[in-house]
Amino acid sequence: MADPIHQFQIQKIVDLPDVTLPLFGHTDLAVTNSHIAMTVAFVAIVAFLTLVTSGAKVVPGRLQAAGESLFGMIDGVTDSIIGHDGRKYFPFVFSLFLLVLAMNLLGMFLSFTATSQLAVTVTFAALTILLVIGVGFARNGLGFFKLFWPTSAPLVLRPVVGAIEFLSFLLRPVTLALLLFGNMLGGHVALKIFAGFVVALGAGAIAGEGLGLFGLPVAALSMTMVVALTALEFLVAFLQAFVFAVLASIYLNDVVNLGEGH
Repeated sequence: MADPIHQFQIQKIVDLPDVTLPLFGHTDLAVTNSHIAMTVAFVAIVAFLTLVTSGAKVVPGRLQAAGESLFGMIDGVTDSIIGHDGRKYFPFVFSLFLLVLAMNLLGMFLSFTATSQLAVTVTFAALTILLVIGVGFARNGLGFFKLFWPTSAPLVLRPVVGAIEFLSFLLRPVTLALLLFGNMLGGHVALKIFAGFVVALGAGAIAGEGLGLFGLPVAALSMTMVVALTALEFLVAFLQAFVFAVLASIYLNDVVNLGEGH
């Protein structure tokens, strides 16, 4: 059976000349399967939004209805979580949602899933937290630190609760990155393992090796698991993108509406 981790290895597709960059030093440049997967996801998003908006009609067709449903869903998330200022941050949250969703779904068809790479999910998480910090200082100045001083708690407990809040804030990008990375990695590994069972047991039955014909029922059961896991992976691909958008909105809400509940 093929190594189930092999599908997550970054491989060079086009090797480029090495360069020396300030701060980074010697850098090996190349077009990799990760670059291609992310580029395909970006092009797919642009093409989808172009098709949805270019021929917009009063009575939407299926494609326009799908686009409007995604738009309305994330708009509802930002509005319900952040409040009346949610529309300001909708473009960022919607972009995150579409990028994660496209990379997750394309990973079901391509041989590489970009969101199974911790570097990619950490980048998304870092962008989110940097925006949260920037908005926090821009709207509240030094009052941003009130986020770590819960006024609703008894005075004697505020330093302890504040330390917990600060630690929780530092762990937010880790939570965002690991949640997406872990789900994509684990799901694809399980799918690869069961698919490998189908091939190995089926080939063994034909060649009269291993379990022989007794391997066919196990292969059939593994095939059933592959179908079920594939359906589940499509669902998880959507849910993880949605959860990422919801968590980003919650983190933004904390600094946009700072003071309420603290």
